[in-house]
Amino acid sequence: MGSDPFSPDAIAATRHWVQTLVVGENLCPFAGRELENDRVRFTVTDAHDEETLLEALKAEMDRLDAEPGIETTLLIHPHALEDFLDYNDFLALADALLVESKREGVYQVASFHPGYRFAGTGEDDAENYTNRSPYPMLHILREASVERAVEGHPDIEAVPSRNIGRMNELGRNHLQALLDACLKTK
Repeated sequence: MGSDPFSPDAIAATRHWVQTLVVGENLCPFAGRELENDRVRFTVTDAHDEETLLEALKAEMDRLDAEPGIETTLLIHPHALEDFLDYNDFLALADALLVESKREGVYQVASFHPGYRFAGTGEDDAENYTNRSPYPMLHILREASVERAVEGHPDIEAVPSRNIGRMNELGRNHLQALLDACLKTK
């Protein structure tokens, strides 16, 4: 993965984003516990292209295989796939890597990007902020942990609509200000 002088700032911004938006607004009802227990790995790759990013993704899955104490990894890639449409297309390659490496059903990859846009939404719709992050990143989750968390949640089906409602309540300007504040974190 190499050393990237961008790393400390990108990790600080991403950690701040997780704390203030993901956990602070309860977008993911499971993230707070893992963050509090220091089981979330934040790492930055200096990848500038898809091939190198796939290598970094595979290396992070290898790390998760070797280190069961890490629950989940946020693989931040500030130099690769800065355009959301390119990033969105890349997700098919990430899924193919899961299959190719025989990790389908072991891990899943969630997607976050500064320009995230759900199909059927406007570019400025507040609901897109459920997946907007300070930098492009791939979130590697352990499938078994996701299944346990979902089974233990009293109303998992309501989470997406609750999140959309909360984002609309906060509004695009407030959400963008929160996201911008993450980038000022050092």
